[in-house]
Amino acid sequence: MRRILASFAVVALLGGVVSLMAQDPPAYFLVKVTVTDQDAYGEYRAGFGAVFAQYGGEVVAASSDLLVLEGEWEATTTVIIRFDSRAEALAWYNSDAYQALVRIRQSASTADFILLDGRP
Repeated sequence: MRRILASFAVVALLGGVVSLMAQDPPAYFLVKVTVTDQDAYGEYRAGFGAVFAQYGGEVVAASSDLLVLEGEWEATTTVIIRFDSRAEALAWYNSDAYQALVRIRQSASTADFILLDGRP
């Protein structure tokens, strides 16, 4: 009986490992923004939340008060955004609704957007 239970435990454990390996890793945007027109950027901010909520992203961190320990980091605001997968992150970024906001953001700021894969 113990062997049977041990066998079930091993199968369950391996099944969980295989399931984790099959999942896409989360994806993160690292965004550096320097706002040049606060009023116009306010329009971007006003529309951001509604579009963002549709795609299940999470703002993990956002700060205008950074401590640069090495190198140079020129930005008025830095943001880290998490999505469950690269596909979801790109679906949000490439959506018509967000791209309309991107045009507003680009007229009111300069920004660097990078997308990187997290660890499962």
